[in-house]
Amino acid sequence: MTGATKPALRDSALVWLALSIVVIALDQWTKQVALGALEYNRPVPVIDGVLNWTLLYNYGAAFSFLGNAGGWQKWLFSGLAVVISSLLAYWLSRLPRADWKQALPFALVIGGAVGNLIDRLRFGYVVDFIDVYYDVHHWPAFNIADSAIVVGAVLIAISGFGAREAAK
Repeated sequence: MTGATKPALRDSALVWLALSIVVIALDQWTKQVALGALEYNRPVPVIDGVLNWTLLYNYGAAFSFLGNAGGWQKWLFSGLAVVISSLLAYWLSRLPRADWKQALPFALVIGGAVGNLIDRLRFGYVVDFIDVYYDVHHWPAFNIADSAIVVGAVLIAISGFGAREAAK
């Protein structure tokens, strides 16, 4: 995070939380559509050979990490979502509103983390339904929240590399 002084609250990047709310709403809406329209583990082709809608439940984290751990992982990943989202929101409060290069990715990660947190607390698992594949090779199913987290994390990494190069 850059910036030596904390901006006034009205001038802070907290306004970017509106993007987080949009991500959460879109994520929850698409998951409700998937839950209502799809049968569990029954693919519906969208683009043959590339994309299916397939309703799956992820009890773990990315790539079903710790998915079979017995239930305690729900609280670990829920706690991580709260801590990370809180930390990023704090950083947003310290950024100037116009610093979109840092605020945008933070807002995406917050929205995605909270979207999946809602699922964990509501269902005990995360609802996934986007199934990208080639031939018999499937990428792990994901959702809008996962996409926002990945895009946000990549942008944070790019921003970090750019800041390091600028410092040289």
